[in-house]
Amino acid sequence: MTIKTKNWTAQIDRMPGAASFRAFGTVEIPNTGVTPTLVRSALQDKSFDLRLELKLEHSSDPSLQVITEKHVEYAVAGQSNVTGVSIFYQGELLHHIDEVIITH
Repeated sequence: MTIKTKNWTAQIDRMPGAASFRAFGTVEIPNTGVTPTLVRSALQDKSFDLRLELKLEHSSDPSLQVITEKHVEYAVAGQSNVTGVSIFYQGELLHHIDEVIITH
């Protein structure tokens, strides 16, 4: 299955009391019964590059067989020093975010 994605963004929020990191984008899925999620990969290197896995959860409920775009996001509270994000699907690199937005 070929996965199309777009509009990827990574953001570190350093506002007092709201410290967090998030990465988000849009995933094109084959039908409305598929829910995309991003999870932290068990495989991480020693750099500040974060590796995330795109997972597609298929519902057993009836769904429209139409190509649909859905928002997907990974978020974690706390301080972060992430300098880049690599997004994988079934072991293949889908996208690499090399510019992380930092808000103060």
